[in-house]
Amino acid sequence: MRIAPFTESWSDPPYIEHLGQFVRLVPTNPARDSLELFTAAHTGDFEAVWRYMTQGPFESEMAFRRYLESLQSRDDWQPYTVRRLDNSATLGMISVMRIEPRDGVAELGSIWYTPKAQRTATNTETIYLLLKHLFEACDYRRVEWKCDSRNERSAAAARRLGFAYEGCFRQHMISKGVSRDTLWFAMLDGEWEAKKAHFERVLYSGESVSLSELNGTPP
Repeated sequence: MRIAPFTESWSDPPYIEHLGQFVRLVPTNPARDSLELFTAAHTGDFEAVWRYMTQGPFESEMAFRRYLESLQSRDDWQPYTVRRLDNSATLGMISVMRIEPRDGVAELGSIWYTPKAQRTATNTETIYLLLKHLFEACDYRRVEWKCDSRNERSAAAARRLGFAYEGCFRQHMISKGVSRDTLWFAMLDGEWEAKKAHFERVLYSGESVSLSELNGTPP
């Protein structure tokens, strides 16, 4: 563990497009993206999309657009629209959020995908691209993942992706009028090289290998 004082300083992560082999992450433009995103997130079993989110679902596309605009107005939040690389179809959203440049810390959250994107490489590559961006291009020290304690799928995803469980913050917040316990996970800069190799092996090697197994977590 480092005990010498830190002399480095960090800045806000550049808010830029990220290209993978399967997805493209584009800084969200409310005027351009809100109708597509609203439709994608409010069709079919859309209640499941918003069940554990602190906001939503939204009564109209305009209300959703105002929500996106409120995110973009924040200094500590960078929402991305996730699109397929081959045809730019809208797949969902993710945010780099609660950005703390003073400490070199950020969180990945407010994540949702369309049903067609679920159980594909979409989330794995999306998380990989943003972790690589934060740890390598930005030299951040820590990336967090938090979720409602009732959200078993999100907690399982965090473990599969290589985030370490750090504990449960009991009665952490009131979300949609309900007391919420929050599970905290994190990945540190010193862990990234090993986790990066796991991501790249699963995504790009062509092997049939489980990220859960590589990260030592249950499938």
